[in-house]
Amino acid sequence: MRSRLFPKSERGTANHGWLQANFSFSFGSYYNPDMVQFGMLRVLNDDTIAAGMGFGTHPHDNMEIVTIPLEGGLTHRDSMGNQETVRFGEVQVMSAGTGIQHSEMNASQTEQAKTLQLWIFPEKDNVAPRYGQKSFDLESHRNSLMTVVSPEGKNDGSALWIHQQAFLQLGLFDAGQNFTYNVKIPENGLYLFLIEGELEINGQAVKERDAFGAVEFDSLEISVKAPSKILTIEVPMQYKD
Repeated sequence: MRSRLFPKSERGTANHGWLQANFSFSFGSYYNPDMVQFGMLRVLNDDTIAAGMGFGTHPHDNMEIVTIPLEGGLTHRDSMGNQETVRFGEVQVMSAGTGIQHSEMNASQTEQAKTLQLWIFPEKDNVAPRYGQKSFDLESHRNSLMTVVSPEGKNDGSALWIHQQAFLQLGLFDAGQNFTYNVKIPENGLYLFLIEGELEINGQAVKERDAFGAVEFDSLEISVKAPSKILTIEVPMQYKD
């Protein structure tokens, strides 16, 4: 196994007043040649959006986009005619495919919203654009990981799906728990993002908003040192130019 800790302090940042953003990978004006992507995971942005503000209409193509609200909600409108609000406890996916226009605005005029947004390269380009949204009860699965996104061909309907051999899981864990992450596809890598809490992985302390990457492994032992909320992102590691 090869692994690496990605400390919170090494993320890129941007403060636009209405938007405070943290970038795990190069994005916009932030460029770090050592942190362009992790396999097919291209973007993981950790955003705080002011009340009544958001991202106006803009285009995307050939990208699988996953949005996970951590606080509040975002109202989504797109060129397919969808108008939905995705809130804390829900996950949203969008296949940009041949091209789509959309906007994302804080659903509240009085409270800030906090979201994670991920961009994952698709396994095939120019698919028909699509939108999906689903709620997940993490509390009922406490101390285990719950699959929220999986590949189209490996999905039983309990999770959302995307056009990539990738698996996203969320979990709430109590301090003192120990669990094993077993890789689902041998060639994939794992990017674990710690939303809240503290973990120990392979003797390495992982703090809130740190990430831990691992490749060339079968399983990973994880020890929970404080109440934690965990996002695991398993993706193919072949890079796309």
